[in-house]
Amino acid sequence: MRITLRPATVEDSEAVANILLKTRLQFMPYAPSVHTSAETKSWVRESLIPAGGVTVAVQNRGVVGLVACLNGRPHSWIHQMGVNPMLVGHGIGTQLLAHALQTLAPPIRLYTFQENHGARRFYERNGFRAVQFSDGQASDEQCPDVLYELQ
Repeated sequence: MRITLRPATVEDSEAVANILLKTRLQFMPYAPSVHTSAETKSWVRESLIPAGGVTVAVQNRGVVGLVACLNGRPHSWIHQMGVNPMLVGHGIGTQLLAHALQTLAPPIRLYTFQENHGARRFYERNGFRAVQFSDGQASDEQCPDVLYELQ
């Protein structure tokens, strides 16, 4: 599968939002979104992509995955990551994560839900270690989460 990575543009907003919505529906049914599809699409178009740091994976001119990163101190962050659920297991997430690791200054942190076992296995397989568990009361979804870090 030939995948190209490139910076996201506002024209990618709909595809990026759809991937985020589909991955939540497919892999996180226990964490229903507190935002409507329209609100998510607006946030992607007006905030996420304009803020920069979003890279998309493209196959045959269609967006099939994304990673949103922020270089920072004392930690860099992976804020969002998603792959079209129909294409999970084909190495797209691995390519996106490798790109993030090349562009971010360590240590790198990210959150995922404790119940998102597939994501947890993926990040742990790629060297991330759980550094904190929460009851989820601080998140919009109110679902227990885990903070991962890669030194």
